[in-house]
Amino acid sequence: MAKAEKAKKELSFSEAFSSFSVNDLKKAKDFYQQKLGIDVEEQEEGLKLEFDGGNNVFIYPKDDHTPAAFTVLNFPVDDIDETVEKLAKAGIKFESYGGEIKTDKKGIFRGADNDQGPNIAWFKDPAGNFLSVIEE
Repeated sequence: MAKAEKAKKELSFSEAFSSFSVNDLKKAKDFYQQKLGIDVEEQEEGLKLEFDGGNNVFIYPKDDHTPAAFTVLNFPVDDIDETVEKLAKAGIKFESYGGEIKTDKKGIFRGADNDQGPNIAWFKDPAGNFLSVIEE
């Protein structure tokens, strides 16, 4: 078996997960658990976000954390308007953009309505990382 084929086969059996950093684990835990309603497991090295579908995301502390300038976590939703309203009531502030990705008053980019991609709304966690809700 060629080296690349062997590596591909080994990777196909791994349980891959993504991770990103924050500057304050307590604030991150409160935000993800209390505001977003995600199951959060404290681990020695950081926080494990556990999702119903079996996916996990790991959040680790980093003293010199720099927020990601791109979306690190997308939450697929059935009804973006309902979800944005619910999250706004929980204290989530949605980003507002003009230009090509102009958002409406709620902070939703209506891409699906104009054949420009999905309907999506971006917000930040306490560490400044970009997250989104995206309508499927």
